[in-house]
Amino acid sequence: MRKMLLAALSRVLQGPAAAARPVSRVVVASRNYADFASEATFDIKKCDLHRLEEGPPVTAVLTREEGLHYYKTMQTIRRMELKSDQLYKQKIIRGFCHLYDGQEACCVGLEAAIKPTDHLITAYRAHGYAYTRGTSVREILAELTGRKGGCAKGKGGSMHMYAQNFYGGNGIVGAQVPLGAGIALACKYFGKDEICLTLYGDGAANQGQIFETYNMAALWKLPCIFICENNRYGMGTSVERAAASTDYYKRGDYIPGIRVDGMDILCVREATKFAAEHCRSGKGPILMELQTYRYHGHSMSDPGISYRTREEIQEVRSKSDPITLLKDRMLNNSLSSVEELKEIDVEVRKEIEEAAQFATTDPEPPLEELGNHIYKNEPPFEVRGPSQWIKYKSVG
Repeated sequence: MRKMLLAALSRVLQGPAAAARPVSRVVVASRNYADFASEATFDIKKCDLHRLEEGPPVTAVLTREEGLHYYKTMQTIRRMELKSDQLYKQKIIRGFCHLYDGQEACCVGLEAAIKPTDHLITAYRAHGYAYTRGTSVREILAELTGRKGGCAKGKGGSMHMYAQNFYGGNGIVGAQVPLGAGIALACKYFGKDEICLTLYGDGAANQGQIFETYNMAALWKLPCIFICENNRYGMGTSVERAAASTDYYKRGDYIPGIRVDGMDILCVREATKFAAEHCRSGKGPILMELQTYRYHGHSMSDPGISYRTREEIQEVRSKSDPITLLKDRMLNNSLSSVEELKEIDVEVRKEIEEAAQFATTDPEPPLEELGNHIYKNEPPFEVRGPSQWIKYKSVG
């Protein structure tokens, strides 16, 4: 009682404004614990189907906890990519750098539908997948700046990041697709209830090696989800100019396919659950086309406006942004509040800034480690340097 009287007296002495502030905090706190719904059901876009009688559901349940987790994850990836853009323009990040902002619903939705023991391999636009597969922001940014604390010890850079059950990050267009089928073959060979998500872009979709892989995967009924992230442009070439048929989900011919709204995380999640169940049940591979959009150019050397207009980019941002779509759903269905989401935004910005500080101050790997990690768990051996007189020791 004495403490309550002292607190009241303190508010009076500090004036009416100070007395009013705790009341507003109480209102927010009461929303946090009393006024929020625990879950909500949403209508989602129906998927286009190929060689399937039934497809993913057209409704999805989103719990409050899931929504907050998805929102924070997508915001983290968005802010991480914007920070990467800034570091690149400051010439702290060098070389190839392909940013993922705009496509966050794809990587977050896919991860929400699979198990940590499942496998994933993608192309060179890999930062988002490195994060969703468990790599920290500081490890990703440190890898981008070529530092010792990076997820590949500073030797991989933007296109070659790895984590548990995540196989990169591959720089050769389309080359990861047969590798993904090989991972799926290993899953089947060892009798594990695991699948492999094998991703590629619309620019790689016309490659011959992809069709060869389809054929082998169908013959052997491999537990592989082939996923085409169609962001509408292969480098600077629109899909209409590059492909006689832009129905990428039908490209497997004898392999079933689904076309998904890749800007809606719930659509991606439900479609991936459907595809994963298809593979786990022994029916063989399935093909998913995620219709999405990248806000940056193909890479940091591409301004992204010579083959598309600023108005086109702005229209997608205003009508189809994956983070805004999720945010509006949560607010309109009492799953969160503006104040709560702003707190998450502040928390994310702080994490990104601290990671960037680490990525710009962590030391570069020493030259003598250049030959390390060529093989895993192999005895040390000599590696020739740039001339026959320079030798490095490779340690696994």
